[in-house]
Amino acid sequence: MVGQRFLEALAERGGSWRVTVLCEEPRAAYDRVHLTSYFSGTRADELSMVPAGFLDEHGIDLRLGDPATSVDRAARTVTARSGEVFGYDALVLATGSFPFVPPVPGHDAEGCFVYRTIEDLEAIESWARTATTGAVVGGGLLGLEAAGALKAMGLDTHVVEFAPRLMALQVDEGGGAALRRKIEELGVTVHAGAGTQEIGVGDDGRACAMSLSNGEKLDVDLVIFSAGVRPRDQLARDCGLDVGERGGIVVDATCRTSDPHVWAIGECALASDGRVYGLVAPGYQMAEAVARELTDGTGSFTGADTSTKLKLLGVDVASFGDAHGTAEGCLEVLYSNSREGVYKKLVVSADGRLLGGVLVGDAGSYDLLRPLCLSGAELPAPPEQLVLPASAGAPVAIGVSALPDEALVCSCHNVSKGAIRSAVTADGCADVPSVKKCTRAGTGCGSCVKMLTTIVRDELTANGVEVAKGLCEHFEHTRAELFEIIQVRGITGFARLVDEHGTGSGCDICKPVVASILASLSNGHILDGEQASLQDTNDHFLANLQRNGSYSVVPRIPGGEITPASLITIGEVARDFGLYTKITGGQRIDLFGASVDQLPLIWKRLVDAGFESGHAYGKALRTVKSCVGETWCRYGVQDSVGLAIELELRYRGLRSPHKLKSAVSGCARECAEAQSKDFGVIATSAGWNLYVGGNGGMTPRHADLLASDLDHDTLIRTIDRFLMFYIRTAERLERTAPWVERMEGGLDHLRAVIMDDSLGICDDLDELMQRHVETYEDEWRATLEDPDRLRRFVSFVNAPGTPDPSVTFVAERDQIRPAKPGEDGAPLPTAGLIAGPTLEVRTS
Repeated sequence: MVGQRFLEALAERGGSWRVTVLCEEPRAAYDRVHLTSYFSGTRADELSMVPAGFLDEHGIDLRLGDPATSVDRAARTVTARSGEVFGYDALVLATGSFPFVPPVPGHDAEGCFVYRTIEDLEAIESWARTATTGAVVGGGLLGLEAAGALKAMGLDTHVVEFAPRLMALQVDEGGGAALRRKIEELGVTVHAGAGTQEIGVGDDGRACAMSLSNGEKLDVDLVIFSAGVRPRDQLARDCGLDVGERGGIVVDATCRTSDPHVWAIGECALASDGRVYGLVAPGYQMAEAVARELTDGTGSFTGADTSTKLKLLGVDVASFGDAHGTAEGCLEVLYSNSREGVYKKLVVSADGRLLGGVLVGDAGSYDLLRPLCLSGAELPAPPEQLVLPASAGAPVAIGVSALPDEALVCSCHNVSKGAIRSAVTADGCADVPSVKKCTRAGTGCGSCVKMLTTIVRDELTANGVEVAKGLCEHFEHTRAELFEIIQVRGITGFARLVDEHGTGSGCDICKPVVASILASLSNGHILDGEQASLQDTNDHFLANLQRNGSYSVVPRIPGGEITPASLITIGEVARDFGLYTKITGGQRIDLFGASVDQLPLIWKRLVDAGFESGHAYGKALRTVKSCVGETWCRYGVQDSVGLAIELELRYRGLRSPHKLKSAVSGCARECAEAQSKDFGVIATSAGWNLYVGGNGGMTPRHADLLASDLDHDTLIRTIDRFLMFYIRTAERLERTAPWVERMEGGLDHLRAVIMDDSLGICDDLDELMQRHVETYEDEWRATLEDPDRLRRFVSFVNAPGTPDPSVTFVAERDQIRPAKPGEDGAPLPTAGLIAGPTLEVRTS
């Protein structure tokens, strides 16, 4: 990563350097920060950091799998493993680090791994298929990520940490205790204060056990060592460059080594402040410093911010500044709530300036506290008010405006608030993408994008630029404002709304939004009267439009529970209509390839068999996934299937700003993946834990724990209010994850609103949900019973019953698939009449 950043920085600054890159790995630079996402489906090529054409455009010669083996400093040559010799004027070492493996007996047995490269992860994934119990040696950042990966693969997971607490470098004793409680609640067993003495090896040469220094013995069949890293400085040692006493290539403030023609950057370098940095942001700053040094001689790196914010196993953890309170005369302000799993500590100076902090369980204030700490500015409020949750007193909501210009917003690229403001004011950037391109802020780890967006908006507003907040050109109101208008004024149609509160006749943006709000408030049939014309294509035909113009049908299967008879019905329908069938990850059976004309015929068969619409086409509740729970699973502690069915039937058809997904897991093993859903429930021995704001997709996010050990009725009531508050206040196409993230006060505010009724709206939210539950009607059953609604299901208005001949298919693996361009596909076979003896003519 650091090497790639150097190449980019050098390319941006121009110059006449001809660059050769000797790379040990078989692939170009990739994102190691998000390496764990490989286990959640991210492909190796998706982690690549090298833009297409970048190397050719800049004439960079990349040699994969051919690392440097020696350096002749006198001759200024590097010899690669292939034997090829390269001359140089400037040599940049970005050899990184290697994982440290304690030299305990058995450490090299089969089944022992490190966690460093994609190849490491591939090997772990392969081994885990036949493993049942895994252990991670090391409870630091990477160790906990590795533990999360093992747990996600279904292994009983242990973490062995030599220090007395997890993440000992980043968090203090209180934070470590809170983190441990949260991690153990997730089913990971933590052995802190224990060293690994031996890896037991079976007769087959495979790891089978671990002996710990506290006398414990663990039966394991997979071990991951994540006990720290060491600088890869052997190449430098061999050629006589100065290295530190504990490793690391010694460099000066320009990242130059003891040889004036050689530089070192990243984890292999011992910086001029005496530190070897193991984070990517300092590495990036070193890379940019050397690029400047090689182009105009102005490079400098003398130290970097080591603040950290991560979500480990779904738990927010952050530390910044003097997290351990080592400064003379410093004071600590603490908030700890072990019931909620929240720990917050601020370290302040005697004159009230913020020196550092630790946040566990709720790191929502990190984006503002860290820049305040780094800037040395005065706190905008007493520190105790900055750590209290909304429900525990009168909180002070500090905004971005409280930050000084020198506050560092993007640590990855060292971009300050002032630089972002300047990009808007001086460089004319009018939106976030332009500012990203101009400053590189938000293009690293991405954790600062939310703050970046706020700063850009504030600066545009301050410059007199009107920042449009309206839904579209027809409404100057946001979706949340339109919801309130429609509800308070009792508006039941689009025409009245646009007449009284908008302009024009509407568009593809505002019409579906208004249709969704009307459906949320009235729950009438979406194809009735004026509402029918507001729907987008999918809702218009109550089915998902696919790439070749055909549609898919998805019957609801609550909780994934289905009888053999129902399975046979779906199979018979698919066979009779020649549909492609696929079992989805959401416990559904998709039926693909239906023409518009066939949709009512297919649904007639399904409705008669007791199925109803799964709403896969709408911005509505999709699925409530479940594991088998205590009914079948020997680890289950609650009836997850029963609860999943109850939730899905309760919220079926609920229209919302975006699709909603949910899951219920019967125990902490989390087989239903509830923490990746908009709302997820995990059983405990005392009740149910409720998580909110998770999602998969392009920007996956673990859900946050909203409440613990809820009884059944409290759980249902809390979910009711959460969903209705979301539907009422979210913006267009805003999923619950960004909605929760942008909420001022975050989870604390959400809890205060829906659990403590801080806004006095809970009765209203309860009433809205109760109305939805009582008035729900299956849209497809109602459609089949209404000839007027059925008339829209034709490919040609003037030839009802005639399928669209342009919708064609080819056979593949004994099923159909859409024909690709150039393929001679055939229309979907139909058993009925193509056209009647007389063609019915309609004019609309």
